[in-house]
Amino acid sequence: MVDKTTFTVNASNLTMRIQQAEMYLKEFENEVKRANGATGIFRSKEDALSRIKILNEFAPNDPRIMDLFERAKKCIIGSTGNFTDITEDMIIYLKNEENIRALYSEKSERAWNALVAEYADKTLEKIYPAPDVTQVSIEDLKGKYVILDDVRYPMNQFVGITGEFVWVGKRSSGMYFVKIDSRRWLGPYEAVKRYRRLVDSTMMEVDKWTILGEITDMTLEVPEAGEKKVGSAVYATVVEPIALYVPGHVLGLYDPESETSGRFVDEEEVAAIKESWYTVKSVPEDVTPERLVEIFRQAIKEKNYDLYADCIQPERRQNPIQESLMWYYWDLHQERFHGEYVHAEVQPEATKITVVKGYSDESGLDSYFLSAEDQKSIAERYGDKVEYASVQTVSFDKNGKQLGSPVRRNLIRTNGGRWYVQDYEIRF
Repeated sequence: MVDKTTFTVNASNLTMRIQQAEMYLKEFENEVKRANGATGIFRSKEDALSRIKILNEFAPNDPRIMDLFERAKKCIIGSTGNFTDITEDMIIYLKNEENIRALYSEKSERAWNALVAEYADKTLEKIYPAPDVTQVSIEDLKGKYVILDDVRYPMNQFVGITGEFVWVGKRSSGMYFVKIDSRRWLGPYEAVKRYRRLVDSTMMEVDKWTILGEITDMTLEVPEAGEKKVGSAVYATVVEPIALYVPGHVLGLYDPESETSGRFVDEEEVAAIKESWYTVKSVPEDVTPERLVEIFRQAIKEKNYDLYADCIQPERRQNPIQESLMWYYWDLHQERFHGEYVHAEVQPEATKITVVKGYSDESGLDSYFLSAEDQKSIAERYGDKVEYASVQTVSFDKNGKQLGSPVRRNLIRTNGGRWYVQDYEIRF
């Protein structure tokens, strides 16, 4: 900060000092302009404001200083960021999700309790110490079930000689090896992932599980990740899951008859419940670039994956790798709309449409001189017409404060057809 000892002001140097202060103020104004509604570090702020303060104290009625003072006020307000009013319709998706989350938490808890009761007479009463497999025959344990809490996956995952497992327990009190390379794990696990992606974003990635599983075998393994194992081997019972429970969220069940080998409780009811949320259900063929970005945003907020996919350029969703990437960025979008911002607004005045390939008479001058047939002939020689639209959005947190600078997203259309989102990965 500049003080009066280094920025001396008197009648003879007043004009020069005003010019110096204005130089710093202009830089401060440019920094605020470049931020475009975002907050941040404005390096010229203190240099500008401290000089204007000294000048204002010396000659508060000088019109030149009064002008600097008013410009400084506007800059300070601008540097605090852009704000908007967060209305009910902007955040209704959060309330809808909270309601369905509570509903499925209750459904899952009831189903889990019923499952525990169903297998009660076959479940080991004492989990620890684990059965000593050097003393107990596998024939005595087959058909028995265990309920394992605090199963840490993927932390305790390892690949052994006889398969892929998650170890549970301690060497001192005995271990269980939960088998995770079969459908009995993968089916329920994928079902829980579907629940997280399509219903409950607050759950995010799970690292602690409660498992109801069947004892099916015994094996000798070194329960360590990595190729170089330095510990001693452990002889333990093998457990194959029939249910994965995330308390407070969801119950995933092994279902050998299902196409996906698993389901979560009442999964078939989710689509009907979510249908009532949707404010948009399809993309019109004549959709404008701005409206398409709004539909894309709503698809993410309302967890309508099919609509989200339909917004994206077909060439970017043609094979399993591309579909996997779509799911990956779907998860990121969900995290952002639940952890960073709650809404994003399109700024239509900033949209830019550019013809990147093919013939275009953007100025309209060609049509003044050429007939429709002439233009059609030229267009055919040019080939497909490809247009890009750059649409700008700005995001806001739950308090209505703008987060970061505006973001541009590219859209594409060919031969005057429908617009599609091209770079769907970009944040709002």
